[in-house]
Amino acid sequence: MSWTENDVPAQHGRVAVVTGANTGLGFETARVLASKGAEVVLAVRDTGKGEQAARRITAATPGATVRVQHLDLGSLDSVRTAAEELRAGTDRIDLLVNNAGVMYPPKQSTADGFELQFGTNHLGHFAWTAQVLDLLLGVPGSRVVTVASIAHDIRAAIHFDDLQWERSYDRVAAYGQSKLANLMFHYELSRRLQSRGAAGADGATVAVAAHPGIADTELVRHLPKVLQKAQVVAPMFSHDAQHGALPQVRAATDPGVLGGQYYGPDGRGERRGAPRVVTSSEQSYDLAAQQRLWSVSEELTGVRFPV
Repeated sequence: MSWTENDVPAQHGRVAVVTGANTGLGFETARVLASKGAEVVLAVRDTGKGEQAARRITAATPGATVRVQHLDLGSLDSVRTAAEELRAGTDRIDLLVNNAGVMYPPKQSTADGFELQFGTNHLGHFAWTAQVLDLLLGVPGSRVVTVASIAHDIRAAIHFDDLQWERSYDRVAAYGQSKLANLMFHYELSRRLQSRGAAGADGATVAVAAHPGIADTELVRHLPKVLQKAQVVAPMFSHDAQHGALPQVRAATDPGVLGGQYYGPDGRGERRGAPRVVTSSEQSYDLAAQQRLWSVSEELTGVRFPV
């Protein structure tokens, strides 16, 4: 039986923070959570678009509680400020959905000098999670959801000798590295959280990951034009943002989810379909690489986790 947003249980009394929630997968995730009664924080770089998204959600669900929080994952100063502002407005988080990301841009750097994809998709979320995680710890049923991609296994590796692509730049391989890093972060975080209690069995905070398959969102704007066109006209290979968001929505809300799991579409190649538990690439499970990446990420961002 296919899992849909109709299967999402009531979320009343829960606080959900979704990064990149002004459009695409993040917007659809925020929309569903708000429609089920959660108080939703749209953590976005463009607050103007965030306010527009909030109005769309409240128009669809009158009475929904939605607010906008500025967050630029490409700036560690912005991440610190956003964490402080969020903390001032709430004393708990039930669901942290790390959804925002960039894909295949020309070579660019973040405000802190990191390669844009690695700096935003991985290091930004790494620092963000570290600085708000204590708001989840101790909250029964709380979850950190990391959004990865099938691209974590496409020309992907963690280039510890050149994480910032200073020697040469391959936008596809750089994106693959950032999404592989997302999964390695997820697995290491899951282990650390599980050391505080059983994997979801006693209401402890858990880490879960998800990927959308191939979804038609604004994320494809840096693809070559021919591939953007193919993305839209080939529905047998992709699905829309509403369906693409279901794996992360299930990861965030399904009562049966366990820490350390990874959700994706059930169709051929995991490109589209209903959400189910899937497996990631062999190298994503490399324990030594996960721990090395964690240490390097702490050094680069200057943060430390409370687990």
